[in-house]
Amino acid sequence: MHRFHPSWLLLVTVAALLAAPEAAHAKLKVGASIPDLASIASTVGGDQVEVFTVARATNDVHHVEVLPSYMVQVSRANLYLKVGLGLDQWADGIIDGSRNSKLHVLDCSRGVTALDKPASVSAAMGDVHPMGNPHYWLDPRNGSIVAVSIADQLGQLDPPHAADFRARAQAFAQQVDAAYARQRKVALALPNRTILTYHASWVYLAHAFDFEVAATAEPVPGIPPTGKHLQELVQIAKSRKIQVFLQEPYFSEEAGKFLTRQAGVRVVKASPSCDTVQAGSYLAHFDTILGLIAGAPAAAPVGKP
Repeated sequence: MHRFHPSWLLLVTVAALLAAPEAAHAKLKVGASIPDLASIASTVGGDQVEVFTVARATNDVHHVEVLPSYMVQVSRANLYLKVGLGLDQWADGIIDGSRNSKLHVLDCSRGVTALDKPASVSAAMGDVHPMGNPHYWLDPRNGSIVAVSIADQLGQLDPPHAADFRARAQAFAQQVDAAYARQRKVALALPNRTILTYHASWVYLAHAFDFEVAATAEPVPGIPPTGKHLQELVQIAKSRKIQVFLQEPYFSEEAGKFLTRQAGVRVVKASPSCDTVQAGSYLAHFDTILGLIAGAPAAAPVGKP
């Protein structure tokens, strides 16, 4: 029989004690479907989290290819943040493929009041979301709601830092209030807040900053514009003196070029999502969008998250 020398037992005990604090303070790994949710998580999580996003600002979040590399990332995560409301159903394939039985999934639409919820849905309505328009993060006030949900979930996963997460969520809400008040003044100062958009991505932005979306280039969500529909948009733009056509970077530019030629409308190309997962990127994105609508020159290219 082998006997452990007392000195070996002491060394093992010391090593275990030294390793325990490191394990206790290991950062939570948080994945998100879009940079906006990831940026909010970075703000709320602080130094206690490592955050990554699947979709980038240049991606159409309706259609994201499910890649093995995403599954590998999520297999190492503690928490995954979904947009919900039927927008990022592709994330289910990533989550299932990760085979991460310890993964917690948070639907960040929880607590948000969805706009444009149809009474009924049919194929003739195009790509309509039965639970309402899912682009809720484009109202910064909804960002505060998301932050509280994330703080609650992080607190469950890391109880010793639960108070820190709650405090950061509260501080973030104050930042949102201040930024929103300032950004709203910018929007209200615009001489014409009636705009055209390509897709129905901007419903919450319009609601938050008192824009009116007179019409969309898509006759119904997900269906490219026809020549007849574009002619109708020209008449709307001329009659209402609309100056801005707000378009996502991943849709065809042809509709915007046509409206510019026929109605003198200025194309504003902006992503519905912020550039990076870093704290602060989410709120800064509203300054960028409103600046572009007001006529400011485009900022630097989208950076890597």
